[in-house]
Amino acid sequence: MIKAVIFDMDGLMIDSERVTFEGYVIECEKLGLTMEEEFYKQVLGLPLPTVFEMFYEKYGRSFPMEKVLGEVHRYMDDRFQREGVPVKEGLRELLEYLKDNGYKTIVATSSNRDRVDRILKQTGLAEYFDDSICGDEIERGKPNPDVFLKACEKAGTAPGEAIVLEDSEAGIQAGFSAGIPVICVPDMKYPREGFREKAARIVDSLTVVSELFKAGRLSL
Repeated sequence: MIKAVIFDMDGLMIDSERVTFEGYVIECEKLGLTMEEEFYKQVLGLPLPTVFEMFYEKYGRSFPMEKVLGEVHRYMDDRFQREGVPVKEGLRELLEYLKDNGYKTIVATSSNRDRVDRILKQTGLAEYFDDSICGDEIERGKPNPDVFLKACEKAGTAPGEAIVLEDSEAGIQAGFSAGIPVICVPDMKYPREGFREKAARIVDSLTVVSELFKAGRLSL
């Protein structure tokens, strides 16, 4: 019986992955380098130390990763300030349903605490969540299960009493390793074979997740 719903943030709740990719393209071009979309898709959902290593493997140890990451975050912040944070279709409806029906709701993300708090405030989503756990608050990030297991602790539920909503392969693996069923809502990348089998369901949107709950196919 489901008592808690655990939400990833980037690519699942907010439509940020494309903006992030654009930022990396711009910063790499400044350095005379090319950022391919396929490479970017490989790092989606991974913890920052892993992302750093993948960039170093691709571009060399002299690649100014910290500076580039800071500039990408500034690019995103500027876009979000000008245009607002783009919230995924069906998210608010789903959150309202979960709150009205007594489910615990937790954000579990690889992003750092300051960014998570800022985005939840900007979007007005903070009121819908009981708690959150962030990438800088755990030792091992996705695809390790730690962030989701910690989310269950914060919700006061066992892994078998929760579900995870994720868009990335790293998130699917983390949920699977934690023993928590994962509903995948793909963003920029549809999960590859081997990850698809680890997801309980793959759906087109959060609206579909709401419909599954309302139809009693995901029930308390």
